[in-house]
Amino acid sequence: MKSVFAAILAIALSPLAFAQDDITVIHAGWLLAVPGDAPAEDQSIVIIGERIDRIEDGFVEIEDATIIDLSDQYVLPGLIDSHVHLLSELNPNRRLQNVTFSSADWAIDGVRNARSTLMAGFTTVQDVGGDLEAIIALRDGQRDGDIVGPRMRVSGPSVTPTGGHGDINGYNEDIMHAFSSQSACNGPDDCRRAVRELVRARVDLIKITATGGVLSQTAAGTEQQFFDDELAAIMEAASMMGRYVTAHAHGVTGINSAIENGVHSIEHGTYLDGESIRLFRRNNVYLVPTLLAGATVVELAENADWMSPETRQKSLEVGPQMLEMARRAHEGGVMIAFGTDTGVSRHGDNAREFALLVEAGLSPMEAIRSATVTASEHVMMDDDIGTIEAGKFADIIAVAANPLEDVTALEDVGFVMQGGEVYSD
Repeated sequence: MKSVFAAILAIALSPLAFAQDDITVIHAGWLLAVPGDAPAEDQSIVIIGERIDRIEDGFVEIEDATIIDLSDQYVLPGLIDSHVHLLSELNPNRRLQNVTFSSADWAIDGVRNARSTLMAGFTTVQDVGGDLEAIIALRDGQRDGDIVGPRMRVSGPSVTPTGGHGDINGYNEDIMHAFSSQSACNGPDDCRRAVRELVRARVDLIKITATGGVLSQTAAGTEQQFFDDELAAIMEAASMMGRYVTAHAHGVTGINSAIENGVHSIEHGTYLDGESIRLFRRNNVYLVPTLLAGATVVELAENADWMSPETRQKSLEVGPQMLEMARRAHEGGVMIAFGTDTGVSRHGDNAREFALLVEAGLSPMEAIRSATVTASEHVMMDDDIGTIEAGKFADIIAVAANPLEDVTALEDVGFVMQGGEVYSD
């Protein structure tokens, strides 16, 4: 009896008893495996299942492996956008959608936008604001393989002061009472409550609106809108429950107070100053400059007849400042993580941000690193994504031209692999 059991156990534990992952080999004519390091030519990326097994010199052949010939292509890690809004896209009917769309409506739009984002070469995103139920469903649907889209980290709706950027505004009082954000809060205790409710809903991070914003329908400016004791309460509550906080912040008062109170990153950062740069560096805080959003709102303010007077004025004031802001931050040594605020701009156009970063003074290599290595560290996924190295997810893209010579080549991604599966070839 014992010998029979031993035989069965030996069979069960033998390699033949387990399904073997498929092997894929990519022949890369030019490979930027770790942006910031020099690229290499004629490389083979060996992929087992959803992860990279190894990189070998030359074009290797492996028996029964699937070969993907990118020998005439420029191959890079999948791109990461640290600031998107997958559930929506700015349009003339947006204000009406805010009070007529259900969570299901937002989620359906999100499915379409997620696909566009992945096909543009962005294999991971951080979504920072939007309907809570819809974005959680979208994230989980992608994770479970039910929809095609980038990996997502999500914040759900922003924690915001009542009436601030992130709350509803610009409607009559009855509508605003009915649709007020569940994450609007006043005073330290109420702000702790808002954070804890979001954590209960399974968000990955907390986003706050530390200052006024451009597209909110109110003339409340773009400076600090939380009191310091509220900011401290938010940071403490988030940290105690294993979440970091990122802050929408345009005005310098809101930027500096958010950093001083322990924020992980600043989104936008339009009016940062020399003291802000010192605070960024001293506290190891990331800047997500969203230059494409600045360019987009200026274009709309100059051409769209559906913008309200408040948003038009703020767009023309804030948008033109953002390139110079990014230039100062880069020269000052601030860590810049790629982020576009797409949803203000069109989904799938995320890569337009690269040319704007280069215009602001980054080299093409620095711009690419911001969307790979630095962004992976910012979203705390650098063990899994951001480079093409053994053990990481096989998130790989390819373009036809050298992006180090012309970074706009990344606006036309021809090959997209995410987790070892090809989505665009």
